[in-house]
Amino acid sequence: MNHHNPPLPPLSPRPLHHLSEVHRRVLTATQLRAHGVTAAEANEQCRAGGPWQQFLPGVFLLHPGPPTSEERLHAVLMYAAREQTTAVPAQPGAADPHRPAYVDAMITGLAALTLHGFSSTPPLPSLDRIDVLVPRLRRLRTTGCARIVRTAALPTAQAVAGLPVAPVPRALADAVSELSDAGAVRRLLTEAVRGRHCEPAAVVRALNNAKLLSRPHVVDAVDSLLAEGRAIAEERLYRMVQEYGLPDPVWNVDLRLPGGPHLGGLDAYWPEQAVAVELDTRAPRQDVGQDLRQDLRQDDDILWSEYARKREHLERLGITVVHITPKKLRDSIEQQATVVRTALMASGDRDPAAYVVVLPR
Repeated sequence: MNHHNPPLPPLSPRPLHHLSEVHRRVLTATQLRAHGVTAAEANEQCRAGGPWQQFLPGVFLLHPGPPTSEERLHAVLMYAAREQTTAVPAQPGAADPHRPAYVDAMITGLAALTLHGFSSTPPLPSLDRIDVLVPRLRRLRTTGCARIVRTAALPTAQAVAGLPVAPVPRALADAVSELSDAGAVRRLLTEAVRGRHCEPAAVVRALNNAKLLSRPHVVDAVDSLLAEGRAIAEERLYRMVQEYGLPDPVWNVDLRLPGGPHLGGLDAYWPEQAVAVELDTRAPRQDVGQDLRQDLRQDDDILWSEYARKREHLERLGITVVHITPKKLRDSIEQQATVVRTALMASGDRDPAAYVVVLPR
């Protein structure tokens, strides 16, 4: 390539044949330099009506038209990522030699949720800003379509469509921090749980870490999320009984001693075998941060001592209580079915249980 005959043609594919299609169209100043293009030559190409454009500081689009969504995402990552010190723009990896490794940067917020397959988030072309997560001490500013989000500890990125993307709970927290509409927040949180992207516990933890649980519209959305999580867990419990051929229990009942005290509510109960299943709805609160944990600890202690007292009382009466968390029902439903089946089969070896009255809850 002769650099002394301006204007430069677009980069010849010869030195770039190892790059993927999108990386022939979006390159950093450092990458261009590695291909023999000086800063002055790059600027010349970007003059009005020229074949290139400077899209973000130090990031060039090697065509004159508007960028595609893919180009915008890569450009934002190129702007925010720490550039490798090696002169080669792409690090050929075993899996994909065409994809550069983006160091210390990942897509987060609404763009990340769209990449994760959410339907309640805007399509990528309609997002004015793309959130990119970087370590707190990086010296970068929000500019153009790149919004810089800082964190003390970067989570492990997930690869989606060849891009490093923040995991759903983190992306949700970053999206919610920018939203003031209660309906939009509720839709996102509901889709996260209903779409099986993550458990309520992970969402509550991420929102708490981001100090968002002081916002009333977020707390309201979390309350409906926990109710949603419980409804989904109940539905999975029902499916477990059907799919794994367990005998039909009575659902959602209260037990009490004849003419005596109330023993507590149960999600499922097999009267003949005296086996009960109780969903542990404390799960979303176990892993929250320090501030919230103190607020909830009292509730949790009361709730847990209630669970323990109920379980102890029922077991004294000869009733086996199986505790199942919503997460276990999602991740190991077959194993949970085996636990319940084993308890039902073992009932024949135990002394008969005390007589209890079963009432609909």
